[in-house]
Amino acid sequence: MNIKKFAELAGVSPATVSRVFSRNPGVSEELAQRILKTAAEYNYHPRISEKQKNVVLITPYNSIYPVQSCIDMLLMALTQELPKHGFRVEILPVNSLDRLADVRFCGAVAVGLDPGMFQDWEQKYDAPLVVLDRTPQGKSAGNNIYYVNSDESMGMELAIAYFQERKCRRIGCIIHGDPGEGNVDIRHKAILTLLKKYGFPADESLIRFSGNGNEKYVELVGKLLRLGVDALFCPGGNAGIVVLYALSLYGKQIPEDVSLIASEQTYFSNYAVPPQTTVTQEYSSVAEKTVEVILNRIAGKDVPRITTLPYRLIKRESVQ
Repeated sequence: MNIKKFAELAGVSPATVSRVFSRNPGVSEELAQRILKTAAEYNYHPRISEKQKNVVLITPYNSIYPVQSCIDMLLMALTQELPKHGFRVEILPVNSLDRLADVRFCGAVAVGLDPGMFQDWEQKYDAPLVVLDRTPQGKSAGNNIYYVNSDESMGMELAIAYFQERKCRRIGCIIHGDPGEGNVDIRHKAILTLLKKYGFPADESLIRFSGNGNEKYVELVGKLLRLGVDALFCPGGNAGIVVLYALSLYGKQIPEDVSLIASEQTYFSNYAVPPQTTVTQEYSSVAEKTVEVILNRIAGKDVPRITTLPYRLIKRESVQ
């Protein structure tokens, strides 16, 4: 639908429609809301101007440790990739999201945030939103919201299959976070299925949740050691360094006593003693696909709602 046809449906001039979608202050709030509501009813989105080269990266309003490491790596990849295509980058904490009403931008990227925060995106903004590392949830699966994520089930399988290849017998798992948060449930379901698939003991007592922060890891590692595990898989957070510390407290050596696979932390995993075998997202590929979504949306091309990328296993010395 072109702007002229939509303006007729809305009962206003094309110029008024243009002013509303460009955030021009010359239109009353009441009229703007009526036009935006009509646009939502007819699924109307104006073609984004290629002159608007701003991309807003929406981040948590404060540091979230230990997942901050993943957020930092995604932000680094995005701030390297976007300028290659002529985009200017603005970083906006999510608690300042109302500032977007005063910003002209052609795309936005949500990093480390729950999709539920953006349920009214399409009623407010005509630019696409790319949500990273998450899957659609209810109303957040709108027509102008896209998802670039990594294959969590594949990442879990890379680790479990490698433990089997290396003749481990009993795997304990500590998943960062709590059930119902982020990708925790996806990881939990996949791990339980994969332990059974590869012939490992698959009792729920062997799968623990760290909650937020690092405080529970020492206790959880101790409980898993008492269950006789000879391998630990710890996806998410800064689990690699924390579990290494916990095992040292219990007098256990990696990999002689316990093999370890954790999520990749670029600034640590390769320099631990011993260097840690890890599963990792391909952060540069995530950034490239995110930019591709925005470029294709600007060009008016069809864009897949969800783009899922593979994980990678980096084999180092922490597995026996």
